[in-house]
Amino acid sequence: MINKMQEVRDTHDGIVLNAGGYTHTSVALHDCIAAIDIPVVEVHISNLSAREEFRHKSMIAPKCVGTISGFGLESYRLGTLALKSHVG
Repeated sequence: MINKMQEVRDTHDGIVLNAGGYTHTSVALHDCIAAIDIPVVEVHISNLSAREEFRHKSMIAPKCVGTISGFGLESYRLGTLALKSHVG
């Protein structure tokens, strides 16, 4: 994920990212999002707040422009709309 985000930072206006389990554990993703200088929207299919306690904290959320969670696959469409409204 880090390599791909660094690769597209100069060719894309933003990123919709589902980091899966790395959401809760990856300082490296947090640092990458801070460094790439394009907006990132965090998305999750499930509602993280309704899951296990350890999933309630996102390491990447503080560096993302927003988070969409809990709407199934619709989360990706909503994340894309949010990103478009943020950059456009």
